[in-house]
Amino acid sequence: MAQAQNGKEIATLGGGCFWCLEAVFDELKGVEAVESGYMGGHLQDPTYADVCGGDSGHAEVVQISFDPAVVGFREILEVFFLIHDPTTQNRQGNDTGPQYRSAIFYHSPEQNATAEQVIAKLEAAGLWDRPIVTEVTAASRFYAAEGEHQEYYQRNPHQAYCMMVVQPKVAKFRKHFIGKLKK
Repeated sequence: MAQAQNGKEIATLGGGCFWCLEAVFDELKGVEAVESGYMGGHLQDPTYADVCGGDSGHAEVVQISFDPAVVGFREILEVFFLIHDPTTQNRQGNDTGPQYRSAIFYHSPEQNATAEQVIAKLEAAGLWDRPIVTEVTAASRFYAAEGEHQEYYQRNPHQAYCMMVVQPKVAKFRKHFIGKLKK
């Protein structure tokens, strides 16, 4: 598996705006750290402006360090698929462009296999009217987003976007995973 320090693993996911993903995964038991950033593009050292322009090829992602003894990669993916729409190409709600694509950047063959299994199971269950378009690709270089994007929801809970977009995703997560919340 993808090893971080001290036996922790790394997961990198893109599912629309990174503020939403970070706010949810910050609350999941077993998650040690969540960092917003960019992955999957061709430009070195991209800025938020570069990525938002849509031409850098990067997705807005979160890189999650987690303790696999507490929460597994499969469970992280279950949360991921609950809180975003994996059937829209390059879009989440009103956020449009390739930077908002649904993506799993795997760090090991085991993560790749797990991602493919989870997607196949979800497709077979017929939960959505459209097919899942989530990109599953090998992780590439992770670029941390600028400081103002880290812990954005925690610092700006009353900002309009946070109230209208982030908060409902956090509430949905809390409702479905109440037993997995950090204390």
